[in-house]
Amino acid sequence: MKSVMKRLIGMIPVFIGVMLLIFVLLRVVPGDPVQVLLGEHYSQDTIDRLTKAMNLDKPVFEQFLLYLSGVFHGDLGMSYVMKKPVTSLIMEALPQTVILALMASTFAWFVGIGSGIIAAIKQNKAPDHIFMGFSLAGISVPVFMSALFLQYVFSFKLKLLPLSSDGSLKSLILPAIALGWNSAGSVARLTRSNLVDALQADYIDTAKAKGLTNRAVIFGHALRNSMLPVITLMAIQLSSMMSGAVVTESIFAIPGVGRLATNAIQTRDMPLLQGTVLLTTVMVIFGSLLADILYSVIDPRIRREA
Repeated sequence: MKSVMKRLIGMIPVFIGVMLLIFVLLRVVPGDPVQVLLGEHYSQDTIDRLTKAMNLDKPVFEQFLLYLSGVFHGDLGMSYVMKKPVTSLIMEALPQTVILALMASTFAWFVGIGSGIIAAIKQNKAPDHIFMGFSLAGISVPVFMSALFLQYVFSFKLKLLPLSSDGSLKSLILPAIALGWNSAGSVARLTRSNLVDALQADYIDTAKAKGLTNRAVIFGHALRNSMLPVITLMAIQLSSMMSGAVVTESIFAIPGVGRLATNAIQTRDMPLLQGTVLLTTVMVIFGSLLADILYSVIDPRIRREA
């Protein structure tokens, strides 16, 4: 518990530093958000009043302090374009992204770990080449290509699944596979590599000499000791998916955080874009923390050292 609290406290400066970096970078991008908000044919007086109301006339550092104060009070500002609080917009979009991320992660981990184990056990045999070829395709093929291929086969040709999101879980199956295939490939290759190394260790020979079955040796000893790097990757993948799959959500018309970020970029809606990027930062930070916690659960030595 103490180690978790230390990590949480240590993440506060990182969180503030990332917010400052994002805040400054978004304000050096060419363009005036007031002009974007008002459009053309407005008087300079109107522009000046709105600029002052939005605190854009203040120095950047002062704007940041006001924004930081709002963030710690749960206020991410008001969307320039949608005229709604950024917090409420993100909370409306977040459930779709969370469901998609969980479905994609489940697919990625089930397929990835299973493929990696089979490939390691059948090293240099046909199943190994087949599953590693599958994982290489997942890593190499861009997400948008996988998404378009799945739409063409399962929506246009076979008509088994919806082409785009309609709010049902069935309509999220294709985007979950498209999003999770890349992650499944990475998990499979890392699982195979670590498990192959573990199976060659001396303690595996000792376990076999004690009369343990191959299943007990693989799942009770080798796999457990080879999963720590895989867990790190899985935690990071989950946090990345939670923060919003921009391409996948755009192709399948899913009203999630990723699509919200795309709209914010196109309209230069700075508060909304800051809010979505901030969510990404939080997810990545807590994904790293989750990996550390799982480390201590799986390997008691790390818990004792902490």
